[in-house]
Amino acid sequence: MKTDFFEAVMENMSFVLACLSIVVLMFAVAYAFDRAAKKRNGSTERILSTRKVAVIGMFSAIAEILFLLDFPVPFMAPPFYKLDFSELPVLIAGFAFGPVSGVMVEFIKILLNLLFDGTDTAFVGELANFVVGCGFVLPATILYDFKKTKKNAIVSCAVGTVFLTVVGTCFNAFYLLPAFSKLYGLPLDEIIAMGTKINGGIHDLTSFVIIAVAPVNLIKGVVISLLTLLIYKKISPIIKEGHRA
Repeated sequence: MKTDFFEAVMENMSFVLACLSIVVLMFAVAYAFDRAAKKRNGSTERILSTRKVAVIGMFSAIAEILFLLDFPVPFMAPPFYKLDFSELPVLIAGFAFGPVSGVMVEFIKILLNLLFDGTDTAFVGELANFVVGCGFVLPATILYDFKKTKKNAIVSCAVGTVFLTVVGTCFNAFYLLPAFSKLYGLPLDEIIAMGTKINGGIHDLTSFVIIAVAPVNLIKGVVISLLTLLIYKKISPIIKEGHRA
């Protein structure tokens, strides 16, 4: 059953504070590299402006809609693993305006989802989505922010996809799966058995995340990267229309 957002906050205050610490860390990293890129490129553009905030709000709403349109991949992973492409507007915003904007869209997307849909994971799933999403968007947008060329966009997307796969796999192994096991009182062995039914090569936690989790994240990163490379240059003039440095 979905838990009311504010009720869940009060019941899990210590975990919420830990989540906020991670959010602050992500913003700090994004801000530091955003400033460094602008200094290197001799740009006087503000990291945030009125127009940027408006675009961030619009892309956050699109990201939330895409987030709600998730779907399972039963031929690859157990049904509680779902694929969504909500990082597409996050990456586009980050490419257009820098890593701070990307992290802001990612954060607001999660906040909107909590406000409108609540949480059925006591914030565990939402934290995972934010961390893994930033693991993809931050490296990609940081690299692209330093050198905005088509070649570097390809490299940035490739690096982001690798980070997404590695961060998603490690985060599942060391945090998410144990947290879900504790939250639902479901032994890890039973979770691993769900994976074994799909792929006989899965026999422990390591093989579970490598065979079931990593491919899902890899597919997500590749699809989002390809879509971004196909549409970003076409829509970037519209995104930046009227923008002032």
